[in-house]
Amino acid sequence: MGIWDVMVIIFIVVVVAGLAIYFLNRWASRKMVEQSSLIERNKQSASIYVIDKKRDRIQNANFPKAVQEQVPRWNKIMKMYLVKAKVGPQIMTLMCDKDVFNALPLKKTIKVDLAGIYIVSMKGMKTKEEMRALRRGGGGGLPWYRRLIGR
Repeated sequence: MGIWDVMVIIFIVVVVAGLAIYFLNRWASRKMVEQSSLIERNKQSASIYVIDKKRDRIQNANFPKAVQEQVPRWNKIMKMYLVKAKVGPQIMTLMCDKDVFNALPLKKTIKVDLAGIYIVSMKGMKTKEEMRALRRGGGGGLPWYRRLIGR
């Protein structure tokens, strides 16, 4: 085998991998649009009292057996953002997105949009830009050099 044969094989492998990634991306984006429209149709406003929030596997949460069976296989091994909250008279475990998880306050009653057991958004939640500014230290009251030395 010459160098050109190896180059042709590598080129073919790269083209096949590129096509596979392209078609998987199209399939995933179609599925994401379909699921987001389903969430938008089924979301309801509710007032919840947040008891606890943590990242854990779905098997360790007390979800019903039917919910655990519907979760994709790769999500079963990943840690998810789980919130234990009192919704009406019931104490439930809910799932949410990372941004919503970071914005949820503990031991407070808040208004959220729920789609089944998924927290879609929180009323009065800060935008991504405001959260980024808070992480960078903006609006802390002290100048950045004072916050470094703790005074």
